Amino acid sequence: MRKTPFKQVDVFTGSPFKGNPVAVVLQADGLTGERMQRIANWTNLSETTFVLPATSDQADYRVRIFTPGAELPFAGHPTIGTAHALLEAGLIEAHGGSLVQECGAGLVKLQVESNRAGERWISFDLPRPSVTPLTNTEVEELEAILGSPVSRQAAPQLIDVGARWIVAQLSSAEAVLASRPDLQRMKIQDMKAKATGVAIFGEYASGAPARIEVRAFAPACGVDEDPVCGSGNGCVAAFIRASGQTGRFGCEFLASQGAVLGRAGLLRIAIDRERIQVGGMSVTCIDGLLAL
Repeated sequence: MRKTPFKQVDVFTGSPFKGNPVAVVLQADGLTGERMQRIANWTNLSETTFVLPATSDQADYRVRIFTPGAELPFAGHPTIGTAHALLEAGLIEAHGGSLVQECGAGLVKLQVESNRAGERWISFDLPRPSVTPLTNTEVEELEAILGSPVSRQAAPQLIDVGARWIVAQLSSAEAVLASRPDLQRMKIQDMKAKATGVAIFGEYASGAPARIEVRAFAPACGVDEDPVCGSGNGCVAAFIRASGQTGRFGCEFLASQGAVLGRAGLLRIAIDRERIQVGGMSVTCIDGLLAL
């Protein structure tokens, strides 16, 4: 029986069991896509990643990303968690504070930095988003699913970064936390739209630790609610930029996610004309071998 290095990493937190876990198979050479999917279904985490040799000479490594039910071309917290696992294992090194990941969405640049407290933050450049507004009928259906009104001034949009998130802005962070969506109805909507899921956000009052609260639901991918979602937060940032709200929220701010699920995820968002960055800390909770 073959054994391969395996880590379970909690992402977007510096405290174990407070972020979003990702399973990382560090040496996945020889595994078929079918086998990877079976392992991802077994771990039953929102995502499991499989590290492979890069096929591009510009990349440091290649990764395939699976939910329990499907493969994704890109996802945020698996990107950061995989980089953390590889750096911790000494299998890669950052060059000038940078790494390049190869995945289904192409090449993704990551920035690695440490602060004075010795905390390591890893940020990724969001793949270039494409933005498609929802129709009035689709917005009405979304409101029925969420059981909550959404902003019509900044109307919901489908943001595609490889992962495809329907993004909607609610009246406040408190409205986001109170939302109880109809997940079965959402699954039907997302399958029709070929969407990964729905990300909702709302702002906190001035002085709160985070600027916005985010929740992300992906029942069509087998994940009712993602505890802390990097691609979802990146798409929220793309929505803020596309809707002309960077003056309101700022070009750099913190987003929180996971409170409804007993988590305390914290993400650093940076927005400019050319790129969007999403970053956070990670901590390894399981370090061992996986029998294949």
